[in-house]
Amino acid sequence: SRGKIFFISETGTSKVLAQRLHELCASNDIAFDLVDPRDYEPEDLPKENLVLFIASTWDGGKPPQNGEFLVNWLSESAEDFRVGSLLLSECKFAVFGVGSRAYGESYNAVAKELSSRMVGLGGVEMIPVGEGDVDDGELDRAFQDWCAGVIRFLKVGSAHEKDGVAQNVAAESDHEYIDSTDDEEEDNSGDIVDLEDIAGKAPSRRNGLVKVPKGDGKKEMVTPVIRASLTKQGYKIIGSHSGVKICRWTKSQLRGRGGCYKHSFYGIESHRCMETTPSLACANKCVFCWRHHTNPVGKSWQWKMDDPKEIVKGALDLHTKMIKQMKGVPGVTPEKLQEGLTPRHCALSLVGEPIMYPEINALVDELHGRRISTFLVTNAQFPEKILMMKPITQLYVSVDAATKESLKAIDRPLFADFWERFIDSLKALDEKQQRTVYRLTLVKGWNTEELDAYFNLFSIGKPDFIEIKGVTYCGSSATSKLTMENVPWHADVKSFSEALSLKSNGEYEVACEHAHSCCVLLGRTEKFKVNGKWFTWIDYEKFHDLVASGEPFTSTDYMAPTPSWAVYGAEEGGFDPEQLRYKKERHHHPKPQAVLA
Repeated sequence: SRGKIFFISETGTSKVLAQRLHELCASNDIAFDLVDPRDYEPEDLPKENLVLFIASTWDGGKPPQNGEFLVNWLSESAEDFRVGSLLLSECKFAVFGVGSRAYGESYNAVAKELSSRMVGLGGVEMIPVGEGDVDDGELDRAFQDWCAGVIRFLKVGSAHEKDGVAQNVAAESDHEYIDSTDDEEEDNSGDIVDLEDIAGKAPSRRNGLVKVPKGDGKKEMVTPVIRASLTKQGYKIIGSHSGVKICRWTKSQLRGRGGCYKHSFYGIESHRCMETTPSLACANKCVFCWRHHTNPVGKSWQWKMDDPKEIVKGALDLHTKMIKQMKGVPGVTPEKLQEGLTPRHCALSLVGEPIMYPEINALVDELHGRRISTFLVTNAQFPEKILMMKPITQLYVSVDAATKESLKAIDRPLFADFWERFIDSLKALDEKQQRTVYRLTLVKGWNTEELDAYFNLFSIGKPDFIEIKGVTYCGSSATSKLTMENVPWHADVKSFSEALSLKSNGEYEVACEHAHSCCVLLGRTEKFKVNGKWFTWIDYEKFHDLVASGEPFTSTDYMAPTPSWAVYGAEEGGFDPEQLRYKKERHHHPKPQAVLA
């Protein structure tokens, strides 16, 4: 019978890899069926002669939903003495695991269990379990090497099975081998394998079987593969762990076509804003991650560390180079270009978790010393870091869900105590004297029904503002199941915001909106609505003077009045009337049409 390729997949990564393997086998004239185990009867496994598993590990070492029944059936059968150890003796198999080392002991647990259970039931393992880490930039290479091993076995097996060669090849998997992916080896001496000890044959690096000496130095966060991936996405990498990228709204305001929501809500000049991060690593793997998880993940700083002054200097140098490239672009005036070359704001929210960087306070000092304001976003997993932060112009905490269950599903955090860390982060926010913000990202079908639960979080952190934004769809990804169906309309965001305001009984009111960004701002009424007028904007010069003074100060000391066009309900919808709005006609050759907003 035809072989079977099973994909056990949650976000689609394993399914995509299984499809690639299926195509590779077909190109080598090896017949396989691609099978979703959800549609397969495990009782038929004893009838199979050849099966390949591409298996993800999910949720604390458990299999994704589509593979639960199959994995459980194998586990129960292997533990049942009535089944016996020869049930699958006619079946040759191989397993490739997809996981993340950042999750510790559960790394590729499902793949390892599949291998163990299949062997326990008499299955013949063709090659050792292949392991791919979705975060180290080497997943594709590891999978290609494993596939090459499978194809080699299958070709040798089909050509020489009668002579018993296939059995000899399979028997190699019973020999001891050294797996370079195992971080818990008993022998930590770091000795190199003696090649003569392995039957006169060098262990293949393709299958990860070469033991490499462990160095004493810390590794760089951005590996060559990750660097290439981020560079392709438009990032400029600074040193070994930082990045900068020019924002589309920076380009837009340089051209006089409108600023981002921060311009409408807080009065930043978008064309003078630098978007950067001192840590490309993160402690979450959010379903709506706009980088599709090409950045590293980790629970603590474990990499080489660059000097904060060098990071700021490098970021400014690379940012201004990108700004200079806008010279000659239609709409960019010499005056705007010159302003853009001297940034006044820094959004420490590009990607990753900037607060993980051990020298984050020194980096903030460096920016403030240049009178550059700071907007720092943290993912609410490092409460102790929030408490030790020096004054920030505006400090954000991402509140991606309002219950423990939905936060786990959406953020996919690395920490087992993620919920306690989340709540403690909100409590830490309440300790800060400068401007604080909850950032809510609404994902239709995931968290838009949690109105009451969100409201219950308000009293914990008592933020000055609450930004409510619809998730942005960034295209399909093997690591995210989001589609356009999960993107709320601006009307949905407005309705959600108004309902939250009503629940607060006037403590928070809807202050501003930016329709283009599908974003609405709730403000704390008693602090930022004075005599019926909103003061959501920031007096940036006053802020820098306050920081330089070294004296204590609060968020109301540097607030500024919100212009009428940015206030919620204004016909401009948060679009600055001094800018030009360009609307494209819907035909094959769109011609921009400039109209005053």
